[in-house]
Amino acid sequence: MARNEDEWLHGWDDTPGIVSVWGEPDGRAWIWRRQPGGAVSREEQTFRPWLLSSSLLDFQSLGARLIPHHEHAPWSAVTYAELSGDVGLRYLVRGPDLRLLRQTLLRGASERLGRPLNALRELGNDAVLALPPEEQYLVATGRCYFRGLGYDDVTRLQLDLETTGLDPDIDRIFLIAIRGPGGEHELLEAPSDTDDAERALLLALERCVAKYDPDVIENHNLHGFDWPFLMRRAERLKVRLHLGRRRDVDFGLRAASRGARLGQAGARWLERLRRARYTLPGRELIDSMDAVRRHDFSARDLPGHGLKVVARHLGLASPERQYLPGSRVHEVWLKEPDLVRRYATDDVDEAAGVARLLGGAAFSLAQMAPRRYERLADAGAATGVLDPLLVRAYLRAGRALPPHAPGDGTPHQGAALHLFASGVAKRVVKADVASLYPSLMRQYRIGPRRDELGVFLAIVDQLVERRLRAKAGAKAEAPGFGARFQLEALSAAYKLVINSAYGYLGAVSLTRFADVHAANEVTARGRELLSLMCRELAQRGVQLLEADTDGVYFSMPEGATPEDEQRVVAEVAALLPPLVDLQFDGRYRAMLSHEPKNYALESYSGQLTLRGVAFRSSRAEPFGEAFLRRAVSRLLAGDVAGVRRTYVESVRQIREKRLETRQVCARVRLTKTPAEYAQSRRDRQELPYEALLQNGREHWAAGERVYVYRRTLGRAGLWQEALEDEVDGGEPGAEARDSRDYDAEHYVRLLTNTFASRLARGLSADDFAAVIADPDRPSLFERSLHGAGPILSVLSDPITPPSGRSATESDVFE
Repeated sequence: MARNEDEWLHGWDDTPGIVSVWGEPDGRAWIWRRQPGGAVSREEQTFRPWLLSSSLLDFQSLGARLIPHHEHAPWSAVTYAELSGDVGLRYLVRGPDLRLLRQTLLRGASERLGRPLNALRELGNDAVLALPPEEQYLVATGRCYFRGLGYDDVTRLQLDLETTGLDPDIDRIFLIAIRGPGGEHELLEAPSDTDDAERALLLALERCVAKYDPDVIENHNLHGFDWPFLMRRAERLKVRLHLGRRRDVDFGLRAASRGARLGQAGARWLERLRRARYTLPGRELIDSMDAVRRHDFSARDLPGHGLKVVARHLGLASPERQYLPGSRVHEVWLKEPDLVRRYATDDVDEAAGVARLLGGAAFSLAQMAPRRYERLADAGAATGVLDPLLVRAYLRAGRALPPHAPGDGTPHQGAALHLFASGVAKRVVKADVASLYPSLMRQYRIGPRRDELGVFLAIVDQLVERRLRAKAGAKAEAPGFGARFQLEALSAAYKLVINSAYGYLGAVSLTRFADVHAANEVTARGRELLSLMCRELAQRGVQLLEADTDGVYFSMPEGATPEDEQRVVAEVAALLPPLVDLQFDGRYRAMLSHEPKNYALESYSGQLTLRGVAFRSSRAEPFGEAFLRRAVSRLLAGDVAGVRRTYVESVRQIREKRLETRQVCARVRLTKTPAEYAQSRRDRQELPYEALLQNGREHWAAGERVYVYRRTLGRAGLWQEALEDEVDGGEPGAEARDSRDYDAEHYVRLLTNTFASRLARGLSADDFAAVIADPDRPSLFERSLHGAGPILSVLSDPITPPSGRSATESDVFE
């Protein structure tokens, strides 16, 4: 790798062992480093706070204090350097304090515009760019986290709170489970239900953290529950907690897309905190739910995002794992405290396991991007990872950052998507072009025109190579083993960042280097490439099923061997350009193709995978997916009578109220405030808000998620408060007090018209009607399903090459 390209990806300062950075607006930075022997050292450095501006007009009030930058400029001066480039953020302005720079700029802009300005964001991101102090330090120095360190070299402490309820204004912490860096367990308990006892518990936590001195504190849903609850209880009890590595700084707050979610019954503190996350000096606060969401966004293979269900899926749950319904933990504690102690200990063990298996992505990104580790853990791939890399590279080269281009009216063209057949297919193969769009960008050097340094493509080049290595490494590991999950998580993270590069190009006016013409060239090449692959596959006698940018599914003829499958893919791969890598990506016994990107796959080992919102959705009622899993398995096995039995049993479960209420609850995100709903309620009543109101909830926050269901007599039901790790897909052994007052006939209709309809493409119309016939209203002419089988319907012919010619590479790449 050329030196410049290596600096673009990794920075240029080789300082090893950085595990945390804390910056202040006055230019002081504290750096904690893990030394080769394992000890942690702390360094204090100074840097010149800076911002980028499109003009110096608003700094004129500084008068003689504003001078051109030179090596010997006094610390108290505000200096500027003009970057090369005619437009954009052309001035690098440095000063003794970031607050001074902000105040000066806002005051000058307010006078120039004739209106008061309170925040730099009001000027727009083409007028000014001001990063947080830690990022300013990392960008200016070229340093990154974790050089020379492996994931296990960083010391981590997991903690889990057990509380009497969900509202920290009125509920208490009664137990804190700790897992130390070496796997040690400690249980901190409040001996009584008093303020003094809880204060003592919080101070015991402080001593415990100081004893272990971890680089990272983590848990599952840490930022959604544990940490905000802890901080609020400390505030209420007037306990000044020192959990970081500086006694003079307690904590900080930063904006986040997913932060504190407590106080949903109207607690006033939520209005102040909203979507903020806490930060600590010298330690990184990591929420393993961020890693789970990032992984599932790419892999789409997790049954849920809660700790228990993810731990079971990853094989981390012990056979002796203690399960308890979250709403009953305190009740159980009062009667059988040892059960809760085991439950909390299992929680921190599983949180550590999930973080280790899926957290390698953020760790690897922190070795590249100039941001705090904890910020990269929840950052978006484009503006959260690519932008910091681009900013660092351009400043290193002394180049101005271009402004956001408004676009010239050229529409963004969509990707190709083909559904060739629907229903049930046998002997299914998936062929995948690894990172299709980024591969085309690399092959044809398609990047943003305004990226004069070529940073964008250089970063894509390196990330694609890393992703391919991680993906190959994962395939070489045995399924279900930790090393495979780690490499798959790393591959998924790289995939997100890599694929975001294409989205970045097409996000006109939203990203700094957007280029819709480049994005359209990528999609055009992608459509042509997909056409070539489909034509060539069809000429080799396969039945095409579905094709898009994620790959091509096809069915092999009866009698085909695994070697035939590999050969077909290899022959088509040989026709593609060097940097476009078509891979054999899997073989399956059967597939139910429902709609584009909505299908079910069954492996030869019997594992069922559901893809797409038609089959899997976090918003859908759990009983529906449970039905689909059973019914699809029978359909793919050719057992249509078994599909009928599954449907009948599901109807019986609903009508006989054998389903727990949580199984019929839909997870809904609230988009209206109480005031907004009050305005629209006269015209249209909506179930989620009616459920809140009918259950005494007059206050809620937009963005809050709740679980609701339809009760009898048209009433709306509200299930327990919906923390991210609550209603977790069914914890084994969990029992709840449950009135089961749901409207059974409504859910029978939902089963029939929504969930069972996903099976229709795999059956003849008559057989499907027989499958979903109401078992309590038998027909005189009931159709027998004896001998019935699934069907596959061809929807369109494969794409044919022009003029009847055989497709060659020149058709697409001449």
